[in-house]
Amino acid sequence: MSTMQRRTLLSRAALVPLAVASPWLLSGCAGPEVTDYAEQTPKLDLRTYFNGTVDAWGMFTDRSGRVVKRFKVVMECTWTGDEGVLDEAFTYSDGTTQRRVWRLKAEPDGRYTGRADDVVGEATGQVSGNAFRWGYTLALPVDGRVWDVQFDDWMFLMDDRVMLNKAVMSKWGFDLGEVTLFFKRRAPN
Repeated sequence: MSTMQRRTLLSRAALVPLAVASPWLLSGCAGPEVTDYAEQTPKLDLRTYFNGTVDAWGMFTDRSGRVVKRFKVVMECTWTGDEGVLDEAFTYSDGTTQRRVWRLKAEPDGRYTGRADDVVGEATGQVSGNAFRWGYTLALPVDGRVWDVQFDDWMFLMDDRVMLNKAVMSKWGFDLGEVTLFFKRRAPN
């Protein structure tokens, strides 16, 4: 084999990993923005939807799509002006329970910030049309250790009582799994 043939073969071999990785790299850059849903109805107002009692049912699936954990949440939600409290009581399929209390603040232009005891730093999000995109890092206990896991959380209002939620969990840029939730707002008394 000539030197030129070896160089050609080596340069082609070097391109294979790049060609395989390119779709993955490009897909990481592309994706929907919350403003893509600006014209979708019904219009979501978090202060109206998360006001009173909201029930939710959900599951966590791992990267392969296997359901790892199921849960039910009862949320007691209140707002005073632009500040809200979402008190979440989780009951998991294995009988364990957990509580998370979100303290939210409505900002101008449909933006929200929030904090909870197991959230690292501050959560940020934005409402547009019927959608809410919420990003945060959760200190998640796993097998006796605590992992800081990033959540890319999307909520879509279906009608005045029903909202669907899908969150992708990742660490170091790699997807760990997804959380899927169905919210149902209780009818006012």
